[in-house]
Amino acid sequence: MVKVGIIGGSGLENAEFVKDAKQIKKHTPYGQPSDLITIGSIEGE
Repeated sequence: MVKVGIIGGSGLENAEFVKDAKQIKKHTPYGQPSDLITIGSIEGE
């Protein structure tokens, strides 16, 4: 289960505080996002 969500734009492309980051392609009920989605951990969460 996701406990934290961060929605960002330019300036977060080098989010070094996200550990084990990986990018995924995801389709949503609202359409395709404009870019890949980055998922990972922040302080163990």
